[in-house]
Amino acid sequence: MNYFQQAIFRRTGILHIIASLLMITICSCSSDDSYTPPTPETQVKLAASTTYGDYLVDKDGRTLYFFANDSATVNTCFSAGCKALWPVFFAGINAQTIGNGLNINDFDTIGTGASMQLAYKGRPLYYYAPLSNGTNVPETAGQIGGEGVGNNWFVAKPDYTITLTNAQLVGQDGNKYDSTLVVITGNSKTRYLTDARGITLYAFTNDKLNTSNCVEGCAAIWPVYETEKIVVPSYLEKSSFSVITYPSGKKQLTYNGWPLYYYASDNMTMGLNKGVSVNHPKWPVVVRSRAAAPAP
Repeated sequence: MNYFQQAIFRRTGILHIIASLLMITICSCSSDDSYTPPTPETQVKLAASTTYGDYLVDKDGRTLYFFANDSATVNTCFSAGCKALWPVFFAGINAQTIGNGLNINDFDTIGTGASMQLAYKGRPLYYYAPLSNGTNVPETAGQIGGEGVGNNWFVAKPDYTITLTNAQLVGQDGNKYDSTLVVITGNSKTRYLTDARGITLYAFTNDKLNTSNCVEGCAAIWPVYETEKIVVPSYLEKSSFSVITYPSGKKQLTYNGWPLYYYASDNMTMGLNKGVSVNHPKWPVVVRSRAAAPAP
């Protein structure tokens, strides 16, 4: 075998080796294609209760709550006692790690580092850990003992049409008001009705029982709260609410016969209640004790 024949032989042998390695690689890739990644673990989901209906729980089924004092998407449970009784809930989530019936766009993450917390529809979420023999013991799956505590803590539900906010009223004029719409110099929180995202709801003092008198130009400033569903926290009586047909045909929710409205200058922003400074006529926020509307 001459020099050129030997070179060709060697080159052919190398090509065979390369081809064999390529076949091994291709086979290896083909086997990898059958790999199925694990299903992401659900971090937030819905549970069902005969008393409360659907409500939010963590991956282990532990109940989640919102705090009416959180008038904006900010945790106001910052004292040591409050934090021990109501530990924050946090989980890193995406569209694949929330349960059926929940929308990723309803969730936000607030805080940083160890203080990170998940919020739902603007409301920071908490656990309940009541004292037992001097120690705060977190609830186990299925327990809902925090509902209604202090009239400010409520189980987080996906279908509320009414929620509650307990906060200082501040009018468009910058003044502080109490629940009777009197200007005050100190602080006095009012617990009032809001929609599912904490947007303030008002009553019109010129209205009559289940009858709206805010139409045309008035309706542009005071849009009706339109819904046909009635889902409320335990602090309120569902029977106090009803649905009427607004003159334009919209379905408007009422409380004790008072049609409910938004205020345009609140800009659909959680925690704002600027309408309390409108005096001609007055537009109060709606509290549980509000007397029934007068007959037409």
